[in-house]
Amino acid sequence: MKRRDAASDWIVEALALRLTTNEATTLVQQLYCSLKEWIQHGELTAGDALPSSRYLAWALGVSRNTVLATMDRLLAEGLLISRQGAGLYVANLPALLTRAEFPPPLPVRYSSRGNKLLTLSGTLSHGHRAFAPGVPALDLFPREQWQRLLRRHYYHAEMAWMDYQTSGGLPALKAALSDYLRLSRAVRCQPEQIVITQGAQQAFELIAQLLTDPGDSVWMEEPGYGGAQACFLASGLTVTPIPVDKEGLNPLLAPENAPTPRLIYVTPSHQYPSGVTMPVPRRLALLEHASRTGSWVIEDDYDSEFRYDTPPTPSLQGLAEQSSVIYVGTFSKVLYPGLRLGYLVLPDTLANDFRRAHARLHREGNYPVQSALAEFITSGHFTRHIARMRAAYRQRQACLRTALAPAVAAGLRLSDGHAGMHLLAELDTIEEEGMLVKHASEAGITLSPLSRYYLSENKRPGLVLGYAGSTESELLAAGAWLSDTWLSLNHSHLGLNN
Repeated sequence: MKRRDAASDWIVEALALRLTTNEATTLVQQLYCSLKEWIQHGELTAGDALPSSRYLAWALGVSRNTVLATMDRLLAEGLLISRQGAGLYVANLPALLTRAEFPPPLPVRYSSRGNKLLTLSGTLSHGHRAFAPGVPALDLFPREQWQRLLRRHYYHAEMAWMDYQTSGGLPALKAALSDYLRLSRAVRCQPEQIVITQGAQQAFELIAQLLTDPGDSVWMEEPGYGGAQACFLASGLTVTPIPVDKEGLNPLLAPENAPTPRLIYVTPSHQYPSGVTMPVPRRLALLEHASRTGSWVIEDDYDSEFRYDTPPTPSLQGLAEQSSVIYVGTFSKVLYPGLRLGYLVLPDTLANDFRRAHARLHREGNYPVQSALAEFITSGHFTRHIARMRAAYRQRQACLRTALAPAVAAGLRLSDGHAGMHLLAELDTIEEEGMLVKHASEAGITLSPLSRYYLSENKRPGLVLGYAGSTESELLAAGAWLSDTWLSLNHSHLGLNN
């Protein structure tokens, strides 16, 4: 077949290099985008002739209809013009800026809330490595059993589950959760008080959206959980850090000029990240303070299932007589983070409104997964899995302590580890903390500095050492590295002082 002219060579060859069998993009879309880009960037200039549709189709090995559809679109957008009996030509378009002439991009201006949120995002773990906090034992999760449940519940999913949902979660899951929480955590609730969310973070956001206005005060534990800090700051709340002592958040340590809190956020069963447990007298004092100030208490019970040598403390919610506690739970720690399921246990006065607002804002769904989880709980798989994880975490913590024993013998201070999925190592200076984090990053080890969990300038140095998500061999190796590095830094420090 005869070519139109010499320019056809490069056009056909260039188009042939760009065409792929990518199912996500049609051939028409690929041809259109390529020709449009060349016209806009000046590779094809005003008056340039395009090969005929017959020639292009033959040379590229595509149907002529594909080429014609492409040309029709370019003609409709004014990028090409048709000359009777002469074919298609590039239109005479206004001069476009070259890449070198583009003005500099506009400066990015984040809001004050955005800047605070980005600062708090520095606490996120990048990748699953030794000591990453908050990561469960993914290697021990019963994946095959869970996959069988998922397949069956997806296969038998009700037609109604494909529609929008407004029930606050699958009734079967809420009933299973209600029974479990009453027995294991002494939570006083009925299924109607539960709203299923996409994790604890969404639960915090819902609380902030419904119960606070921008500028309202929320009391946060200091040090405290970065996810909750980020949520409240992003909601425009005034976050007041309240120091944590050996019994948890202490209302008596609030600054004299601290505004009356609309919300009080606590992790009483296992304070994150210090690891202390709030005893009953302190819990009662906190409830009395909340009742007196008209504050809502958010009880984040993120890992209370994992206690090793002490009995579980009854939930704060179970002690409340004035229905002032909102209980938040998650399956991210007991099952796996990718499940993205959490829940709220709300006072009767809030439950229906939270359910309606959740349906409006977040469009709840994924009922087949909730159905599979309900069976996972009611069939006993859930409690058996927790028992296995409790034994595994006890052993993994012991491995970490063994690896750190030389440093501990030389003065490194570790938390008691009666519960939870991490240990806290106390350090002497922020400089020491920074050097350890830097060396760990170079060695491919995750170290979370304790100072990042503080909002005030009164920061304590330390390391939050997650052990649940690492194997025993990984913990022994990483723990030995940390022990040796800590000893080396401290010997160097002692040598300089001498």
